[in-house]
Amino acid sequence: MKLSAPRRVLTRATAVLALALGMATGSTGLLSGAEAQAMPVSEGSFSFGGDEGDYISGGRSYAYTTAADDRLNITADNGNNTVSLSVDGAGGDWWYLDLAAPSGKALAPGTYTGATRHPFNEPDEPGLSLSGNGRGCNTLTGEFTISEVEFGPLGYVKKLDATFEQHCEGGATAARGELHITNPAPPAELDLGLAVAVEGTASTLNGKATLHGTVSCNKPVQVAVAGNVTQVKNQTLIRGSYSTSVSCVPGTPVEWTGTAVPTGSVPFQQGLVEVEARATATDPDYAQPVTVNETVPVRLRRG
Repeated sequence: MKLSAPRRVLTRATAVLALALGMATGSTGLLSGAEAQAMPVSEGSFSFGGDEGDYISGGRSYAYTTAADDRLNITADNGNNTVSLSVDGAGGDWWYLDLAAPSGKALAPGTYTGATRHPFNEPDEPGLSLSGNGRGCNTLTGEFTISEVEFGPLGYVKKLDATFEQHCEGGATAARGELHITNPAPPAELDLGLAVAVEGTASTLNGKATLHGTVSCNKPVQVAVAGNVTQVKNQTLIRGSYSTSVSCVPGTPVEWTGTAVPTGSVPFQQGLVEVEARATATDPDYAQPVTVNETVPVRLRRG
């Protein structure tokens, strides 16, 4: 099978040249920019207590650990600016904690003073928010200290040690707590490859164009392949789209085949066409979609 080299912009001259080239692999997948997925904490603890009169704590103390079957989930945003923790206590308690650096900065070790309620903090202010069990602050002030933090890709939090102090509604009473998170090394991101063969067929029976190629991956995933086919013949524009799905297994490129149906009455014909191809799969570890795009010239033969 002859496969295309990756390219983003094609002219008619480069299209002809590409048909003479041999085999090359597709490009690496890129993230779509979706929000990061909260990940279960492997080993961790969260505890806090408050002064008498503090609204969030009610003057009580709370403690949760993964060793006691309390469920902790944590994620960072795409810029590692904000860390968000959710706690599902084995006894039915539920809490949320957000720690945010000023806008445009990643969380790093240090003390963040002058924090206000996240996500309504001003861009130059750090953000903080402890809420749960049906209680939350309308406004708040506080501070937090990051002793250690280590991120992985796509919102993965490998390690976090932090303490915080929060005052609701400008009051003197406070809730104070600490968080300790340890996770294993982050899984690799999904690497998705796409290649389009530079030869296809134009059916003399139904006028459809059949394309093919391969996808590759570093994790078992279901890959959707779709795209458009465009041809100009005798000053007539012929277009059609195709879609298919294949199961990708790491180690060996997997073949895909798609058939494009012309949208008008003019069939696809022997000769050059431009093929836009898109492969999409969801990273099973990070629940993030990954997409690869290719635009290549393909020569159709009668079939």
